[in-house]
Amino acid sequence: MRAAVYQGPGTVEVTDVPDAIVADDLGAVVQVAAAGICGSDLHIFEGHGFSDDVGYALGHEAVGVVVDVGSRVSRFAIGDRVLVAASVGCVLCSTCGAGHVTACENRRQPWKEYCYGMSHRLPGSQAEFVAVPHADVNLFAVPEAISDDAALALTDNAPTAWYGARRAGVTPGDTVAVIGAGPVGQLAVQSAFLQGAARVLVVEPVEHRRAAAVTAGAEPVDVADPKTHIRDLTKGEGADAVVEAVGADATIALAISAARHGGRVSVIGVSQNDAFPLRLQALQTKELQFSAGLCSAQRELPTLLALTAAGRLNPAVVVSDRLPLAQAPAGYAKLAQRAPGVGKITLRPGAVTS
Repeated sequence: MRAAVYQGPGTVEVTDVPDAIVADDLGAVVQVAAAGICGSDLHIFEGHGFSDDVGYALGHEAVGVVVDVGSRVSRFAIGDRVLVAASVGCVLCSTCGAGHVTACENRRQPWKEYCYGMSHRLPGSQAEFVAVPHADVNLFAVPEAISDDAALALTDNAPTAWYGARRAGVTPGDTVAVIGAGPVGQLAVQSAFLQGAARVLVVEPVEHRRAAAVTAGAEPVDVADPKTHIRDLTKGEGADAVVEAVGADATIALAISAARHGGRVSVIGVSQNDAFPLRLQALQTKELQFSAGLCSAQRELPTLLALTAAGRLNPAVVVSDRLPLAQAPAGYAKLAQRAPGVGKITLRPGAVTS
């Protein structure tokens, strides 16, 4: 089968890889209708990956159709339309059964990987087919009313955004600041409103991303001096809750400074810095609640599937580009360049290159 393969910093090639197969009686194989390129994939592309491995299929976001299942899979059958949750759990522990797969009790087992497309251990979904371990936990049925674009955003971006707002403790009437308006930030704006925010302020230097957030109801913050402008917009108090969706040192520091006394900060941007200089004094003197984490998509998806099917949440709005799988290298380059108008880039294995 064909897949987008990481060959080293700045190099993605679409090439033949071993066919995806059902690894054991708990697994499944999904024929991929659409796969997404995520900001985390861009970290890998730029040489800041999560392993030293090369030559593996990228991607952890996919929607498609089940084409093979193991004998002990009970929730899915061949022909089912599904999304592949980006986080990977097991069917063996109660923690994963409750949807909290990032705390899987078997996470240290040799066969366990927490995400697709980061090494050869669990090849990614930017391919014609993807092998899904422990399918009963890691697949979700997609209602007919939900488009492929929406389902694709529900694999990772929307759950991460919802998790970020939830961890920020958004309550009715809050003023929420969202820092970063890429696909996760855009959906964090929607999530904050759905969780009861009265106002959402957005900090985003890229014009088209900022404009999209404003279209969703957010108020733009002056990026030349965001801390001061947030204070001005909140009568000197700061935001009740802050969702940081970038993962850079500067934006995490801004999130802390943007929160009011007694406010809440939720960091969901994936950081590449193991030595972030956390200013504990700022947290203590402002009595902030600070949280950071990686989302268990399985925990958030039941709510988000219902909201999307009801038309309350619009995950598809973040999708800007739909490319054939063969154009994956161009897709990565386009995303890396932050080209005007680019939001979520998706790859369609069944599409024909023109």
